[in-house]
Amino acid sequence: MTPEMVTDLGFQTFKAAIMLAGPMLAGGLIIGIGVSIFQAVTSIQDMTLTFVPKIIVVMLILLFCFPWMLNIMESFSREIFLKFPLMAQ
Repeated sequence: MTPEMVTDLGFQTFKAAIMLAGPMLAGGLIIGIGVSIFQAVTSIQDMTLTFVPKIIVVMLILLFCFPWMLNIMESFSREIFLKFPLMAQ
């Protein structure tokens, strides 16, 4: 296994991880900022108010993006298994 293959494998893994986690993290971030602004404006300091909307949004994003995420995981796994004979040399 050459250093270029290791670098390429690391890059592909990092890219897949960002593509899989990105939509949920972005949704949680946007909702978190919105809820924080709402709490600052209304002076409500309830901690459960921040978690419940984030959990709901992340679950909805996961529900709607799951087929796309499954496709990314499947293509990444297929690519790794096809490259395995070259990596084992």
